[in-house]
Amino acid sequence: MTSYAVVGGGISGLSAAYALRREAGTDARITVYDPAETLGGTLQTVRVAGHSVDVGAEAFVARRPEVPALLAELGMADAQIGTTGARPLVYAGGCLHPLPAGTVNGIPTSAESLAGLVDDASLARVAAEPSRRIAWRPGADPAVADVVGERFGAQVVARSVDPFLAGVYAGSAATIGLRSAVPGVAAALDNGAPSLTDAARAALPPVTGATVFGAVDGGYRRLVDELTRQSGAQRVQTAVTRLHHDGEGWHLEAADGSGRRADAVVLAVPAPALVSLIADIAPTAAAAAGSVPVASSVVVALALPRATSVPEQSGVLVAHGEALHAKAITLSTRKWGRPGDVELLRLSFGRFGDDVATTVSDDELVSWAVDDLAAVFGITADPVDVHVARWIDAMPQYGPGHRELVEQIRASLPRTLTVAGNYLDGIGVPACIATGAAAAEKLVAAIVAR
Repeated sequence: MTSYAVVGGGISGLSAAYALRREAGTDARITVYDPAETLGGTLQTVRVAGHSVDVGAEAFVARRPEVPALLAELGMADAQIGTTGARPLVYAGGCLHPLPAGTVNGIPTSAESLAGLVDDASLARVAAEPSRRIAWRPGADPAVADVVGERFGAQVVARSVDPFLAGVYAGSAATIGLRSAVPGVAAALDNGAPSLTDAARAALPPVTGATVFGAVDGGYRRLVDELTRQSGAQRVQTAVTRLHHDGEGWHLEAADGSGRRADAVVLAVPAPALVSLIADIAPTAAAAAGSVPVASSVVVALALPRATSVPEQSGVLVAHGEALHAKAITLSTRKWGRPGDVELLRLSFGRFGDDVATTVSDDELVSWAVDDLAAVFGITADPVDVHVARWIDAMPQYGPGHRELVEQIRASLPRTLTVAGNYLDGIGVPACIATGAAAAEKLVAAIVAR
């Protein structure tokens, strides 16, 4: 009987365990190691005022196939829901603006798309940009801020691009590489697009009328539970602290003092945790993993009385440099149309380089949330229920040259040891599912070829 170990019980690890069961069959022994009380990693669903609320990731990009395909395979296709169609806003210059349409993660395709959000000088610069041929080296991966700032100016970076990247990565245009943030734009520049405007136009997804984001009705907990059940994996509630070769397989030492053997291993842990596990086995991969910066974040989910006046928008992204604590506000009831006797909201705090998640108390975070809601919407109602969730070192920063780091990690590992996680091919749930499935396929093929 072949034995597989999955170290890490987040969505990447659980997707790997499920894919291992599918690829290796019912006779395989699959064990998932994770010290947390509940599996799911940053996919956590809690009850707020009696309603299910996701306090980690809450949505997925619906045009990517991974989540819809997995839900269908698990018999959960009817659990997928879409947004109501309510549009988000941007808080910039101390007031609210419509989120600009016709951008690629905030990179404009015309000056008109940013009208009202940036000043006239910035609009003129955007309008003139196509006439300035861009100097681009194919394969380059500069920071987004370097390219957008040089072509469109700092205000476009702060008010249009940064709000998107802060929401996705808890980072900024200065910390994220262009090739990771907007791969279609980078590819268009590689293919000879004469300007950043032209590259953004080439990368702009077609307008289909379909919802951009999806979610799991009742929360991601349903997906986590079903993956766990259908994988048939044994759960060991402990962390793996050391890993070394044991003949043709692997010996795993756990924090609880136990030791177990596996023929092949998926390491589905964050990049910082990966470093110590593989330092002796694959030092080149460990060094590359240690070069991936990480950020921490906090989500404050709260319920307000149903009579509270909340705008008919899906949420607010906050521009860089504004006098708010939150980087984003999700108006969950408006975004997903969930019925109930309260208004559900989520406020996200923490950016790369700050220590909000580790130094600010729950009470102070809730106070920040209340103050920000008053500043943005004029809301003065007291919350009827609150939940604070902290995600420490959970947000990898896809900096310039990130792909090369990932290639080093994967290329330096032994064939029966592989990785999955949000620091590899994308931070969203679809990308994590894809890394788990790819890891499982690699290990099963390696075992068959042995």
